[in-house]
Amino acid sequence: MNTEALMTSNRNDWETPWKLFDELNDEFHFTLDPCASDTNHKCAKYFTKKDNGLLKDWASNNVFVNPPYGREIGKWVKKSFEESLKPNTKVVMLIPARTDTSYFHDYIYHKAELRFIRGRIKFEINGDNKGGCATFPSMIVIFKGESNI
Repeated sequence: MNTEALMTSNRNDWETPWKLFDELNDEFHFTLDPCASDTNHKCAKYFTKKDNGLLKDWASNNVFVNPPYGREIGKWVKKSFEESLKPNTKVVMLIPARTDTSYFHDYIYHKAELRFIRGRIKFEINGDNKGGCATFPSMIVIFKGESNI
């Protein structure tokens, strides 16, 4: 079995399915999407790759983060955790369920609420569900600000 193929993809910009986003948005009322493009943003306020959401302030927002799934995902997890510590800031992430990573143990484990997604997410491309199923399990990570676990 080619295990490398199971953990890789030619894409790192997986677009969140609207159904999943809407369910989370009903609960968290998102105001910022810091990992978006002009065509796939889920909130009126968003940052594109050019804006570089890693360098922006997320304070006083309810933030939805579906980061690029490449090598920089750990930076997005760290940023999400740190931003969630600011007053009136909650951060919800959709990321691969990779519990063996350093970023999971450093910033998520015992610091956030976790919701593991049953099955594989069918991601979208430009609002169309032609993105295909993920090659990995996914989880929702919820940083609740000052009330982090």
